[in-house]
Amino acid sequence: MMKFIKYHGLGNDYIVINPEEFKEKLDERKIRLICHRNCGVGSDGILLGPVPEKNDRLSVLIYNPDGSEAEKSGNGLRIFARYLYDQGFVSSEKPFKILTKGGEVTAKVMDAGHMVSVEMGIVSFESSQIPVKGESREVINETLQAGGQSLTFCAATIGNPHCVIIQPEISESQTRKLGPEIENHALFPNRTNVQFGKIMDKKNMAVEIWERGAGYTLASGSSASASAAVARKLGLCGNEITVHMPGGKLDIRIQDDYSVFMTGPVTGIAEGTMLPDLLEQKEITRQSP
Repeated sequence: MMKFIKYHGLGNDYIVINPEEFKEKLDERKIRLICHRNCGVGSDGILLGPVPEKNDRLSVLIYNPDGSEAEKSGNGLRIFARYLYDQGFVSSEKPFKILTKGGEVTAKVMDAGHMVSVEMGIVSFESSQIPVKGESREVINETLQAGGQSLTFCAATIGNPHCVIIQPEISESQTRKLGPEIENHALFPNRTNVQFGKIMDKKNMAVEIWERGAGYTLASGSSASASAAVARKLGLCGNEITVHMPGGKLDIRIQDDYSVFMTGPVTGIAEGTMLPDLLEQKEITRQSP
């Protein structure tokens, strides 16, 4: 019997597993089975933590539903912060640090866990840090080919890679069609998250998201952060931006050095145990849409 707790942040759902209560090694096959919507618990990813670290730091490993490991996830971090609060590792209204593969962040739990703020780190547009192929440069208003068309994009990293495409109109169908091709485009050696953004006014933008390793996603904290940073970089928005996604909205504040602060809700869903049968299944790749 393997314990888990499930939360969502604006419809982006994660399973949290404490390694002290889950002794099996999480490999790609097991991750895919656990995240499977029909044959597993079902989720957009797994948060494994707190993982023991030196100096008693709180650390988390983030896994995508395809079994790959993510450097950072804004919704995942808010969910993990809520989990730490619920389990008594941290207190409300007191900032604390979480270590991820994409760097250390500072989080604060508010409103009895229902709202969480995360200092996501500094956004960089530098090609070598994202990474994007080619000479060292800021990747701003460049073009790529996808779906038989030329698209103007900006690239950024906030610990994980993003490709942001600002357009007059955006849609789920366009995101589902072009997202997989852009995610795996030759320009991005580590693949990339993809965002289609529409500027509403100086303080609001709408975003549709194709998440690397997960697919079409209702909301993403790192995607919202990267999209807002691009909007500010292009002079289309100010330093306080509300990012509207299909799953809801996040408030993003961007400092002059492009450090990003993200605030949004977390909702508890369920806790339970996984039965041994789950991980004994042969891997099933097809899921219901």
